[in-house]
Amino acid sequence: MTGDFFDETLAAAKADCEKTGAHFLSPFDDPDVIEGQASVAVELLDELGRAPDRLILPVGGGGLSAGMMSYLDAMAADTHVTLVEPAGGASLTAALKTGAPQTIAITDTFVDGAAVARVGERTFEVLRKVDPRDVLVAPENRICVTIQEMLNIEGIVLEPAGALSIDVLDGMRDQIAGQTVVCVTSGGNFDFERLPEVKERAQNWQGLKKYFILRLPQRPGALRDFLDMLGPDDNIARFEYLKKNSRNFGSVLIGIETNDPANFATMVARVTSRGFGLRDITGDEVLADFLI
Repeated sequence: MTGDFFDETLAAAKADCEKTGAHFLSPFDDPDVIEGQASVAVELLDELGRAPDRLILPVGGGGLSAGMMSYLDAMAADTHVTLVEPAGGASLTAALKTGAPQTIAITDTFVDGAAVARVGERTFEVLRKVDPRDVLVAPENRICVTIQEMLNIEGIVLEPAGALSIDVLDGMRDQIAGQTVVCVTSGGNFDFERLPEVKERAQNWQGLKKYFILRLPQRPGALRDFLDMLGPDDNIARFEYLKKNSRNFGSVLIGIETNDPANFATMVARVTSRGFGLRDITGDEVLADFLI
């Protein structure tokens, strides 16, 4: 296997085909692949018996969306299509802004089935007519909330790309009220070893878990004093001494989970009023990469 990311692997496959004379079959930007993915729309209309009012689709390279939209157009279906791509790889959004596919920097690979640096040339010929307002961008951490809810409540396993269409529903309630809505959940290829990461990112989005650097006095009873400042629903998920800054204080990485985001403001006010230094590093990408 070559490449740490999809686009690196794609480039390596193309290069090898040019070198060896093999035929390169794109996973999305190929006429036959696009036509094949249109079969999802054929099955949808057949099972529903009519065209839905709204169709919500995930989009990465654009094969699925281009195929289904082409078939719906051919059938003169009066269906409003909404496309969803991950925030860390919004290549269609970039292409619609400039009028042509653009190679973008992937900032988050969590939605590995749709985090594509460049939407397909052929697929964009179909997707260029989409109103940019109908292309939604889903934050990766919020997608984790959706994955958890679908697993824990509905018993449905979705990979990150498969959760894209479901993820945007809450924000569309007013738009879709009274409509027949179909969300295409395009995959359940999920490694359960990723569940801790999904939980962590979901809690981050919901504001239920934060990481702090605690400046802890180096005196007997200081840790007990700090623990007494926590609320009844505040739980320590991580506690790690980083180093002693001086004879009098030490730095501690501490992760706290709670059941209400408002609990953090109360806890921080209580701790700082007692003279303990407490720095929230949850949103600090540099420190988080090194410490969490």
